[in-house]
Amino acid sequence: MRLHIYFARKFAFSLFAVFALFLTIMLLLDVVDQIRKFEIGTITFTQALGLAALNAPSGIYRILPLIVMLSTLMLFLGLARTSELVVTRASGRSALRSLIAPVITALIAGCLTIAVLNPLVAATAKKYESLSNTYKRGTSSVLSISREGLWLRQGGEGAQMVIRADRANLDGTELFDVSFIAFSLSSGPIFRIEAESAELVNGAWQIIKAKRWILSDPDANPERDATLYDTLSLPSDLTADRIRDSFGTPAAIPIWELPDFINSLERAGFSALKHRVWFQMELAVPMVYVAMVLIAAGFTMRHTRFGKTGTMVMFALGLGLSLFFLRNFAQVMGENGQIPVALAAWSPPFVGILMSLGLLLHLEDG
Repeated sequence: MRLHIYFARKFAFSLFAVFALFLTIMLLLDVVDQIRKFEIGTITFTQALGLAALNAPSGIYRILPLIVMLSTLMLFLGLARTSELVVTRASGRSALRSLIAPVITALIAGCLTIAVLNPLVAATAKKYESLSNTYKRGTSSVLSISREGLWLRQGGEGAQMVIRADRANLDGTELFDVSFIAFSLSSGPIFRIEAESAELVNGAWQIIKAKRWILSDPDANPERDATLYDTLSLPSDLTADRIRDSFGTPAAIPIWELPDFINSLERAGFSALKHRVWFQMELAVPMVYVAMVLIAAGFTMRHTRFGKTGTMVMFALGLGLSLFFLRNFAQVMGENGQIPVALAAWSPPFVGILMSLGLLLHLEDG
C-alpha cells in the first residue's frame, strides 16, 4: 500500500509541475497575443494580462491529455534512472501492478477535470468573450437560450435592443413569434414590436406581420397609437457568424448545465449534435488520461541501461499524439453526423487502452 501511495504522490507531483509549466508559458504567450489583437491604446497591459489569464485556461484545457502523457514520461523516466523500478520488480511486483497507482491517479485527475476544471474553464471563457467584445465593440454576448425561448441582444448608438423568439432556424437568422424591445441607455423604453417572423438579411431584420407600439412618449396611449405592418425593416449590427459564435461553442457551457442547455437548444429549433458530442467527449476524459498513462508507461518502464531511451520516448510521444489527433478527428466526424456520438467519444480512448495493454503485456510480462 505504501508503494502505491508513493507512486501516486510522485505522479501527482509530476502532473502538477508539468501543468504549472505549460500554464505559465501559455499565459506569457497569450499576453503578447492579446496586445497584438487590439489597436494601440485600446487596452492597457493590465487589461491584456487579465484577458490572457481568462483565455489561458481554455487553451491549456485542450492539451491536458498531452500534459498527462508528459507527466507519465517524467515519472517513469525518473523511476528508471534511480533504479526504483528495478527494485520494485525485484520485490515481486509486476509492471502492470506498478501501474495501479498512476492509473487511479489519472482517473481521479480526469474526474476532477470534468467536475471542477470544466466549469471553471467555461466561466473564464464566457468572461473572456464578454470583456473582449466590450473592448472591441462596446457590447458583450448577443444570444441566450432558455426555457422561455431564444434571446438576442444588439447594440447601437446610445441604444440597445432585446429580441425574444419562441423558435429559430438552425443558424439563428430566422426567428418565429418574435418580440423586439428597444430602449435608450438614458431615457428607457423606446418602442416594442411583436411579429410573426423575422429574418436577418443584409444588416437588417426583415419583419413579417408586425405590430409596433411607441413607448417613448409618456403622454401617449401606446395601444391606441400602435401601427400594423405587413413588412418592416429594422437595422441590425448582428451577423449570422456572430449569432452562431455566441451559442455554438459547447466549451463555454459547464458540463453540469449542458444536458439542460441541449434540451433548450432543441426546443428552440437548433441542432444540438455538436453539444451532444462535446458532452460525451468530456465524460470520456478520465479514460483518455488512462490511455495516455498506459501508452507512456509501455515505452518507458524499461531500465535506462538498456539504451535507446530517447527513441522510446519519441515512440511514446508519437503514439500519444496520434491518439490525440484521432480523438479530434472522431469528434469532427461525430459533429458532422458521420459516426454515432458514443463511437466518436469513447472509441479513441478504448483503442488506446487496449493497444497499450497489449504492448505492456508483450514487453513486460510476455
